[in-house]
Order: sequence, then structure tokens, then C-alpha cells
Amino acid sequence: MNYAPTPEDRFSFGLWTVGWQGRDPFGDATRPALDPVDTVRHLAELGAYGVTFHDDDLIPPGADEAERQSHVKRFRAALDATGLVVPMATTNLFTHPVFKDGAFTANDRDVRRYALRKTMRNIDLAAELGAEVYVAWGGREGAESGAAKDVRAALDRLKEAFDLLGEYVHGQGYGLRFAIEPKPNEPRGDILLPTVGHALAFIERLERPELFGVNPETGHEQMAGLNFPHGIAQALWAGKLFHIDLNGQNGIKYDQDLRFGAGDLRSAFWLVDLLETAGYAGPRHFDFKPPRTEGSDGVWASAAGCMRNYLILKERAAAFRADPEVRAALLASRLDELTRPTLDEGETAAGLLADRGAFEDFDVDRAAARGMAFERLDQLAMDHLLAARD
Repeated sequence: MNYAPTPEDRFSFGLWTVGWQGRDPFGDATRPALDPVDTVRHLAELGAYGVTFHDDDLIPPGADEAERQSHVKRFRAALDATGLVVPMATTNLFTHPVFKDGAFTANDRDVRRYALRKTMRNIDLAAELGAEVYVAWGGREGAESGAAKDVRAALDRLKEAFDLLGEYVHGQGYGLRFAIEPKPNEPRGDILLPTVGHALAFIERLERPELFGVNPETGHEQMAGLNFPHGIAQALWAGKLFHIDLNGQNGIKYDQDLRFGAGDLRSAFWLVDLLETAGYAGPRHFDFKPPRTEGSDGVWASAAGCMRNYLILKERAAAFRADPEVRAALLASRLDELTRPTLDEGETAAGLLADRGAFEDFDVDRAAARGMAFERLDQLAMDHLLAARD
């Protein structure tokens, strides 16, 4: 199979991903800064369809209006020349020291008001450039000590902020939806809305919940020791998977942001299988960081590897689903029964209580003795993942 990506694959990258200069808490940059225009051109050459940005990725902080418009004009010209689109945008509410205690939930009221204005300004630009999703990552919305943050009040302020932004988008007539990005920790000791489940519960309390979904990231859920494909399945089940960030992660540690497919390969296989069989139509967005060991060539090799690995796993997952032995193994594991409602159509609690076969005459020991045949099914998946079957 040809694993060369095309725009139809809907692969996208952030300016901050390939543009990461390699700084970490223990070391300075190992690569020069990238010009956003050059980034657009390189991504187009690799076969990507979209590029995303924080406001500060595209426009240097402190730029006056003339400089701002110049940067936007150059970026738009590059998009027009290459055919790349901007499917998503977001706001940097974490780098500047003013956000050391958060943005929408900062204890300081004036910081919260500044954060809202900064976000609204970039929402205008996102809409101007055709974005359909606006991601919100609250990387500084948290605390390191118990007394430092009244979490209930902070959630009130977070709700207030998102309600205002939802009303603003609605009032302006923008076709934007918001995607909340959960993360359990780093850079704060504990971050609010740490997992997909927390974010989904929070969204239901908003004034315009229909405008809000989630943007789960591979490494973020795995940092909490959670099963990423399961979290994505729940987001799909809720109709709230508005965007997704793909990368690689090795277990519970710092946020590694490895290229997609690195780290937990089995999880990546099941994730691709889920996205493709569920009909997810959004961008496959790679939020990764090329290792600081790499030069400029390694940056683009790493980006190409993200897309190639997705396409390989997509092929492997499709072969798994098409395999007659797999279909037989799925039936042996009684997956078809799981899709059948437990109650008959129109059946009530009274009807279930009247069914002696459901309890009084149910042979518990015989049912307990039935094997589930999961090991055969799982090995078939492994065989396909490792390309050990035709």
C-alpha cells in the first residue's frame, strides 16, 4: 500500500508542534524558530490538509495593529498558495507570567478579564480564517496547594467564561464550536477538568452545551493511567468529539508528545480502529513535539512519521475487520449480543420480574462456565497489527 498522505486524510498540525524549538525545563532550544509561512509550505509538501495555531504562534506578543495585519496577510497568502486550511485555532493562556495562576480561573479578577479579551480577539481571527473548532486548554487553571484555590468558585468562573464566549460566538454569527482539552497535570500540579469524563460533565452545566465538546489528547489521558480509546468512545457516544489531538506516550509520566504510533502502539491501533469504524469525520490533528535531538530534517521526518503511522494502522485495522476468522472470533466472543438491548422492545421492569428464565430458572453455573474466547480474538488483532496475516 502507498502510505503517502493526501489532503483527503484530513491530517493537520499546529504551528507549535513542528515549530517546537526543543526547550525543556532542563535545557535551552536546540533548533531555530520556524517561520509560519515556511511551516505551511512544508506541511503542504508532506500531504497535510490543515494547520492550526495559538494566537502567539502566528503573531508575536506585543505586535501593533500594522504588524498584526502583516503577519495575518502573509499567513493567508501561504494558505491560498498551498490549499491548506485552518480547521482549528486556540489561545495561548499559559506562557506569559501574567497567567501563572491561570487565566479564566485566576484569583486576580483583572487577569481573568484580560484573558477573555485575548481569547475573543483570537476568536475573531479564527473565524476570519475559516476555523470550525476553537480549542480551550486550561493548562494553568489549577493549583499546587489546597488552600490556594477555591475549586467550586473556580468552576463558577470557568463556567462564566465559557458562557460568555459561547454567547459571543453565537451573537457574532460565527460557525465555531468549542472543544475543551482535558489534562490532569503539568504545568500545574493539578489542573481543573483533568479527564474527558470531567469535561463532559462540566459541559452539561453550560448555558449553550450544544456549542461545546471535547478535544482529547492521547498523552493527557494516558498520563492519568486511563484507556484513551475508551475515553474517545465515550466522547463519540455523547456526540462530543469535536476534535482530537494525536501523539504518543509511554505510560504515566510527563507529557511526552511523541510522534503518533510511538509509545503505546496497541492503544494507537485500537484508537485508529475506533475512529475509522465510528465514522469520525473531523481532523486527525497531531499535537506532538519532534525530539530536541533532531535538526530541521528530523522535524519533518517526525511529522511525516505521524501521518505514515496513522495510515499503516488504518490499513491494519481495516484488514482486521475484514478477516473472516476475525468475524468468526467476534461471534464466538458474543459481541453481537452486546448490541442487542437487554430488554425486549416495550418490556418494563414488571415484565423482567415476571420472566423466570431471567432469574429463578437461570442456570448460573452453566453461564459461569462459558468461556469468552477473548484471547483468540486478541491474538488475531496482534497478528494483524504486526502484519503476520495476509
